[in-house]
Amino acid sequence: MRIITFGTFDVFHAGHVNILERAKLHGSHLIVGVSSDELNMSKKQRYPIYSQEDRLHIIRSLRCVDEVFIEESLELKAEYIKYYNADILVMGDDWAGKFDHLSNICQVIYLPRTPSVSTTEIIEIVKTKRY
Repeated sequence: MRIITFGTFDVFHAGHVNILERAKLHGSHLIVGVSSDELNMSKKQRYPIYSQEDRLHIIRSLRCVDEVFIEESLELKAEYIKYYNADILVMGDDWAGKFDHLSNICQVIYLPRTPSVSTTEIIEIVKTKRY
């Protein structure tokens, strides 16, 4: 079974590792779409801390990941699923229900996020930290 998932994976943390490792348990080949810098800007009105090249390098280095590509658009998820011949789309449960419309081309699974771990919260803590 071929699994596909997507994310920005900025300020990489244990929650990212957890979801990728759990996604891989659903099949034998894990494909990860990493949001482009421009896509992140359009979604969150900020560029990632780490460049897309660095984020690709980090994700590619994980032993649970078999294939990595740049996700250019949220609207192309169905095309990415078809192109990579994915059987299952895995996303964090913060996206629950948002990709159910893709269940006609693959199984859609939402996995629970790691509690108390958030890239946004980490960035806010670092920004407000006084030394």
